[in-house]
Amino acid sequence: MLQATIETRVRFAETDAMGVTYHGNYLPWFEMARVALLDQLGTPYRQLEQDGFLLPVLETGLTYHRPSRFDDRVRITVTLAEKPKARLKLTYKVEREGELLVEGFTVHAFVNREFKAVRPPDKVDAAMRRAFGALIP
Repeated sequence: MLQATIETRVRFAETDAMGVTYHGNYLPWFEMARVALLDQLGTPYRQLEQDGFLLPVLETGLTYHRPSRFDDRVRITVTLAEKPKARLKLTYKVEREGELLVEGFTVHAFVNREFKAVRPPDKVDAAMRRAFGALIP
């Protein structure tokens, strides 16, 4: 299992007329955590793109438990529970002081610049093998 955690502060512009974080703003926070996870793996997303690989979002889902509000400090944790095969499924938790606010997931696939599905680059595969152990095929 791999995890990365980031922290952010809810900006006023991220809230709606009810004073709570607008539901669509959680996805950019998920992306921030996902980029941190790739950095932690030693495979920064910027480098993947420069090498001709993209990781588009194929599917996403969110469950809202509690609202966050302007100036809240929130923690976003992304988890990769198993070594990916063709697709990469990540789960997320957004918490404020240990209280679960939102949980969700995203599914991605490696594609080339023409959006044709491709195998993950060798360096990503090697990083996954290191992270999940040599016994994983």
